[in-house]
Amino acid sequence: MNITILTLFPDMFRGPFDTSIIKRAIVKGAVTITYVDIRDFATDKHKSVDEHPYGGGAGMILRVDIVARAIDYAKNLHPKEKTYSILMDPQGKQFVQPMAKHLAATVEHLILLCGHYEGVDERIRTLVDEELSIGDYVLTCGELPAMVVVDAVVRLLPGVLKKEGVTANESFEEHLLEYPQYTKPDMFNGNAVPEVLRSGDHKRIKTWQTQQAIIKTKMRRPDLIKT
Repeated sequence: MNITILTLFPDMFRGPFDTSIIKRAIVKGAVTITYVDIRDFATDKHKSVDEHPYGGGAGMILRVDIVARAIDYAKNLHPKEKTYSILMDPQGKQFVQPMAKHLAATVEHLILLCGHYEGVDERIRTLVDEELSIGDYVLTCGELPAMVVVDAVVRLLPGVLKKEGVTANESFEEHLLEYPQYTKPDMFNGNAVPEVLRSGDHKRIKTWQTQQAIIKTKMRRPDLIKT
């Protein structure tokens, strides 16, 4: 997969993406990540990308003409690949695990546009395929949500994680939280590892894991059960 990130702050991604699973995926060739500075498409000497909103209001708004040029540039980086463009914006649809799986399985070139300042010119929304949010709160920039999307998608690409099938029983698969897990020591502060997990009876273990996933989801995220 190729990922292109349109951003005003490319350096924000260097640290997080130069470590851990993302770095491993890059080294393996499972993903390439390109950063495009939106300011490169400004036309004035100050590299201005924003303006005061018409009608008044606080803050500055990203200009549609500059962003449009950046998006066109990004799309031409991999013109023969299946491209999908996303604006990271608090007004967007909430990003959930099935979306990460869909993007990982179907998209060859993912373009992420990071919103900033007070917002974006409304016409920018017509230039992308989708708008996504990572939650009902407002951040200072779209770079952090973009990092979340990249991490969630890249770890699902073939060959990125060491063990095949490691993501199959994670939280939010089948609309359930993941079942409780334990490791050594068997006893800690009077709290023992459940006997069934040490029984070696794989059928009993599977039944227990399913039951516990349902119980945990009902207690912590009943909204998922309704879904």
